[in-house]
Amino acid sequence: MTITDSVDAAVAGLLAGALVAFATETVYGLGALATDTSAVARVFEVKGRPTGHPLIVHLSDRGQLDRWSRDCPAWALALAESLWPGPLTLVVPRSSLVSDALTGGQATVGLRVPSHPMALDLLRTLGTAVAAPSANRFGGVSPTTAQHVVDDLGPYLDPARDLVLDGGPCDVGVESTIVLAIDDVPRLLRPGAISEQAIADITGRAVGVADSSVRAPGTLPSHYSPHATVILCTANELAGVTGFTPETAGFIAEAHIATPGSMRRLASPVGVEAYGRELYAALRAADRVGLSHVVAVPPEGSDGLSAAIRDRLIRAAAD
Repeated sequence: MTITDSVDAAVAGLLAGALVAFATETVYGLGALATDTSAVARVFEVKGRPTGHPLIVHLSDRGQLDRWSRDCPAWALALAESLWPGPLTLVVPRSSLVSDALTGGQATVGLRVPSHPMALDLLRTLGTAVAAPSANRFGGVSPTTAQHVVDDLGPYLDPARDLVLDGGPCDVGVESTIVLAIDDVPRLLRPGAISEQAIADITGRAVGVADSSVRAPGTLPSHYSPHATVILCTANELAGVTGFTPETAGFIAEAHIATPGSMRRLASPVGVEAYGRELYAALRAADRVGLSHVVAVPPEGSDGLSAAIRDRLIRAAAD
């Protein structure tokens, strides 16, 4: 496994059947050529991911949507037109180009166009799509730097051919919003930086209840989990969180919330955007120093990035 900043090297690797971890605006993805079934199978093997759990297919532009999908609702096309490139995944009826290996046998496929400049350069130079879940072991904390990828997947990647394309720290820091787009109603499968209100404003439709029969990445009850036990609470509940020392517990909350008692401060983000960027690094730091617990106060707000951060912390705490 080689760390590189060469897009040309990453393209050559993908075309030769290698896996390439690369930065997006959300998290790092573990990429394989979407039409290379052998490489896609290695993605599942390296991640330890169940084969029935679908992958997201990354496209270079809105124009590729028609190749990888069919019969998309008009409102979904409007979302793609308005929000791509960006942290939005559309789960749409799949075209004949899409293999069962990508979808876990479902009739739908998740598609998105990332906005990270290096990811777009990679996809445009490659000229076709890349299938990529997050570049970490299945169920764990997603990576937001190249070093996180090495820490998680170094023992599992092929040192002779696989690559990590270093695009720096991820700007958003939590995974994309996933919207199911198979009928007249947009349905939120996973919250992210794109809010329900933005979806409703663009489509002119209220966002419906998620369809639990459709499998989507990152939607298991327990996910995004560090080894440490995660405890969620509000700022008003912190007085009741006692008995921890800097050697046993860490604390994550916005900067204006004081650390309760004697805990190790893991992150002090100023605002929800910074919280998203710092969350996964803070959870990883807890494991790195061997903490048994992480106490986290999610940001206020019920939509968009605030909802996404809360969702990730709830799933992390469910382990």
